[in-house]
Amino acid sequence: MSGQRSFEEHVRRALDSLPPRLAGALRNVAIVVQDEHPEDPDLFGLYEGVPLPERGDMAGALPDRIAIYRVPLEETFDDPAELEEEIRITVLHELAHYFGLDEDRIEELGYG
Repeated sequence: MSGQRSFEEHVRRALDSLPPRLAGALRNVAIVVQDEHPEDPDLFGLYEGVPLPERGDMAGALPDRIAIYRVPLEETFDDPAELEEEIRITVLHELAHYFGLDEDRIEELGYG
């Protein structure tokens, strides 16, 4: 299994792989790694906030938050290459919510 440091490095690599235009559009969003969601331990990731297209003046607002949950991903994907790919997909899935895409569109793009 991947250690926590390696897991965080996978998340960082997924973010580093974003096209510059998308990476430059990230504003007021915190991406964190947690062990698991307290109410849904099978959840891989969660976006909490106001999607970019719906934002008005966000001056002084707390950052949106994307949590990537280490334990369910590591327990589901034993193979290190599969784990890295699923972390990437989870990061991209949650970022898609940030950019205002719904589950149907995310599924169409292959990140469902």
